[in-house]
Amino acid sequence: MADRRQVLRFGALAAGVPAVLGATAAPALATGGHGGHGGSRGPLIVGHRGASGYRPEHTLASYELAARLGADYIEPDLVITKDRVLVARHEPEIGGTTDVSSRPEFASRKRTVLLDGVSVTGWFTHDFTLAELKTLRATERIPQLRQHNTLYDGLFQVPTFQEVLDLRKRLEQELDREIGVFPETKHPTYFRRLGLELEAPLVRSLRRNGLDRADAPVLVQSFEAKNLATLHAAYRLRAPLVFLTGAAGSPFDDPKSYAEYLTPAGLRELSRYADGIGPDKSQVIPRTADNALGTPTSLVADAHAAGLKVIPYTFRAENQFLPADYRAGTDPAAYGRAIAEQVAFIKTGLDGLFTDQPDIGVLARSEALARV
Repeated sequence: MADRRQVLRFGALAAGVPAVLGATAAPALATGGHGGHGGSRGPLIVGHRGASGYRPEHTLASYELAARLGADYIEPDLVITKDRVLVARHEPEIGGTTDVSSRPEFASRKRTVLLDGVSVTGWFTHDFTLAELKTLRATERIPQLRQHNTLYDGLFQVPTFQEVLDLRKRLEQELDREIGVFPETKHPTYFRRLGLELEAPLVRSLRRNGLDRADAPVLVQSFEAKNLATLHAAYRLRAPLVFLTGAAGSPFDDPKSYAEYLTPAGLRELSRYADGIGPDKSQVIPRTADNALGTPTSLVADAHAAGLKVIPYTFRAENQFLPADYRAGTDPAAYGRAIAEQVAFIKTGLDGLFTDQPDIGVLARSEALARV
């Protein structure tokens, strides 16, 4: 097996962050009644949009760095093009993550759409063919906090889902370890109403790549419970499913709130077709009135009782995203006590976490396990 320390040191140097040494990789998700993977060496570390703390999100460079930093899974958000190709972008609107706004040949494509009931103005993947999208280049989404990432603006293309799967396969061989993929269907109802459903091409891609198995290193996620139920029942997808929940509100076109889904009864209902939940991390440990880290809820225990795994989002190292008592100084872009925050969450018994800095997640996992 490739030397773990060399792999992590290489990735950390490439990212410009300290190397994580002596880390132990976790196995893939151990699911409940719908299959998955066994293991007991700690929670999964999911590279959120790749290693988006160090590279522009949803680029092959970001995904590759996540794997080299020790992520167990890489996470592409999936949207679709005019010619029905799945591509990795955080949202259908690409004005904030590509250079499309500076491209005069596409100026006329700017428009306003109603996206899940919200008016959004910009450029949208479904108005572009894949060939047109491939002429664009990725840019950093939050340059005010991640100025370092702007160094890479203009270097990377928008990847297709197949390119992500091909990268995953190559890195598994190179790093000599299993690397999972954690695709999210973005706004599936919105796309379905445009006649551009996400479900069929997603299932085709997984099956073509031999990944539609209960024990495959794949977790399919969505903020729409109906989407997951459809994948389970209508498409008979065998890969494990994870329901994402917001700290407030409801899934689009669904009368049931996220809070209702997370009750013991709601969790039991979810377990009929889902294998896990991906809650906002504040639903695991909420903040106090003064924005400090509070007391854990019963969500992890309730989900486990229903046979569901718990993989909260999103852990980030910058002060802007940390509880007040885990910040260091006043610069919102500076790093705070991110390792300590993640250790506190891991101690609740969660099964994984989404992080923009996978090396920090790997180190936090090692720290948490060392204290058991």
